[in-house]
Amino acid sequence: MHPLFRGASVIPVLSIERERDAVPVARALYEGGLRVIEVTFRTDAAAASIAAIAAEFPQVTVGAGTLLRAADVAAAVGAGAKFLVSPGTTPQLAATALATELPYLPGVATPSEIMAARALGICVMKLFPAEALGGVALLRALAPVFPGIAFCPTGGVDERTAVHYLALPNVPMVGGSWMAPRDAIASGDWGHIRRLAERAVAIGHKEAA
Repeated sequence: MHPLFRGASVIPVLSIERERDAVPVARALYEGGLRVIEVTFRTDAAAASIAAIAAEFPQVTVGAGTLLRAADVAAAVGAGAKFLVSPGTTPQLAATALATELPYLPGVATPSEIMAARALGICVMKLFPAEALGGVALLRALAPVFPGIAFCPTGGVDERTAVHYLALPNVPMVGGSWMAPRDAIASGDWGHIRRLAERAVAIGHKEAA
């Protein structure tokens, strides 16, 4: 696994509506112990939010998620993203992402998609949408078929289920949004987000022990 992700058992997946919230939420997550965060390209503020975090809070490793096309990759790189994540992949998207030489987690949902990503030399993938696809049971079934492949399940993962995912040998990390609820971001309740981040870190430490 890329050194960037070492020790990052839980990755917050953020949809930031307002650029002004980007640095405060990143700081709250960092103070809670989460050093790696993903900002999704689901909002108009995504690129500006990544740029603001990268410029003003460099202690956080910020990546870009929900990349759907090559132009999204270019925007993410231009904003200063340190890693790239997509919910699925296409040949053009994969080629563009891999050409950046940044860590890239393509989304996979089937054995055929896993095989296609592996053929590109990718060994860490995003399983999405994890819970809807079968969650822990699916990952257990994939493990003996795809030795050496690691997954970051996202989609429906929460504080309760994260511990079960992280107990699997082919799951070094999970992604989720539960530690940065939309209402807490909207109201600026950074203390609540920091406390949720501390609990998320504790989940990862418990499984690493």
